[in-house]
Amino acid sequence: MAAMNVSLPDRMRDYVQNRIDSGHYASASDYVRDLIRRDQNAIMDEERWLRELDASIDESLWEMASGGGHDLDEVCDAVIADIQQSARGAAPR
Repeated sequence: MAAMNVSLPDRMRDYVQNRIDSGHYASASDYVRDLIRRDQNAIMDEERWLRELDASIDESLWEMASGGGHDLDEVCDAVIADIQQSARGAAPR
């Protein structure tokens, strides 16, 4: 295992030491390894979310190109018309 020296401000060093003293971590190295693992997991989660978003967008674009879905302007216009009718006391369509 390779060694790495890290400099911290006193407040951060004290915080890490408190985490060790409270039994959450066995050492400063254990604490840093946990932070790195959490960061790696967060990055992987974000990358997965972006892949799923891209797939969802691709699927929606394919659906729209195939004649499915609804035009957003038309949907918004219909919602606004329903709200205006409700405000006038008329039954929504």
